[in-house]
Amino acid sequence: MKTRALLLPIALIVALALGACGAAAPAMDFDRGGAYIEAPMGAAPQVMEEMAYDTSSSFGGGSSIASAPNTNAERLVIQNASISVVVDQPDLTMQSITQMAERFGGFVVDSYLYQRTLSNGLQAPSGSITIRVPAERLQEALELIEADANTVLSKNLSGQDVTAQYTDLQSRLRNLQDAEVLLRQIMQDAIESEDILAAFNQLNAITEQIEVLKGQIKYYEESAALSAISVELTASQAVQPITIGGWEPVGVAKDAIQALVSALQGIINTVIWLALYVLPILLVLGLPIYLLVRWLRRRRAAGRTPAKPAAKRKKR
Repeated sequence: MKTRALLLPIALIVALALGACGAAAPAMDFDRGGAYIEAPMGAAPQVMEEMAYDTSSSFGGGSSIASAPNTNAERLVIQNASISVVVDQPDLTMQSITQMAERFGGFVVDSYLYQRTLSNGLQAPSGSITIRVPAERLQEALELIEADANTVLSKNLSGQDVTAQYTDLQSRLRNLQDAEVLLRQIMQDAIESEDILAAFNQLNAITEQIEVLKGQIKYYEESAALSAISVELTASQAVQPITIGGWEPVGVAKDAIQALVSALQGIINTVIWLALYVLPILLVLGLPIYLLVRWLRRRRAAGRTPAKPAAKRKKR
C-alpha cells in the first residue's frame, strides 16, 4: 500500500511535467561556430497536456503548473545577413573580415578559400566566410565589408521574431524544474527501494528534458545576440572581359551590336518620317497637281480627235 501511495504522486508529477514539455521545439545541436542548431528529437509522451496548460492547477505549495506567456517581455529577433562582393584579393579580404569580427566581439563560424577556373583556362581565387557579430553592430559590419569591395553583387537581410517560442520554452522549463524539486523531495522521504528507484528513473527523464530546454533557450539567446553574416568573395579578374593581345572580343562584339542597332534605328526613323510627315504633304500638294495634269491630257486628246464626216444619203 505504501508503494502504491508513493507511486501515485510520482506518476502525477511526471505526467504533468512531460505534458508541459511534450510540444517543445526541436532539440538543438552545436554548429562549427559554437552556436546551437536545430536537430530532431523524440518528443516525450504528451500525457495530460491539458492539465499542464491549465493555469488554475497547482501543487507543491500552490505554485502554478504553467504560467501564461509574458506579453510585456522584450521582443527577441534573430537577424542575419548575406552579401556577395567582388574584391582584388579574396584571401586578404577574408583576413580583414576575421579581424573585424574579433574586434567587434564576434568570431568566425567557417571560412573557405579555393581556386576558380575561368573560361580562358586561368585560375582566380575565390572564397566564402561566415562570421557572427553583435546584433547591434550588424549594419556597421556590412558597411565595412561593402567599403572594402570593388562591387557589391548582392545583399540580403533577414529577421525572425522568436519571442513567442522563447517565452514558451521558459514556461516549460519552470514547470520541469518544479517537478524536479518535488521528485527529489519524494526520493528523500521514500523508504522502500522500489519507490526510490521509480522516483530516480522519473527524475532522470525530467533532468534530460530540462537540459534540452536550456539548450533551446540558449540557442535563441545567442542567435538574437550574435547576428550571422555570410560573405561570398569573388576575385576581380574573374569578372573582367577576356583580353587577347590587347584585343577584347567582347568589346568588339559589343560595338558591332551597337552599330547594328543604330543602323536599324536610323532605318525605322526614316520610315516613320516618310509615313507620318512626307506622305501627308505629298498627298496635299500632289493630288491637285495630278488631277490638273490628268484633266489637261484629256482636253488635249479631245482637241486632236478629227470630226467624223456626215453620212451620204443613199440614192434612190
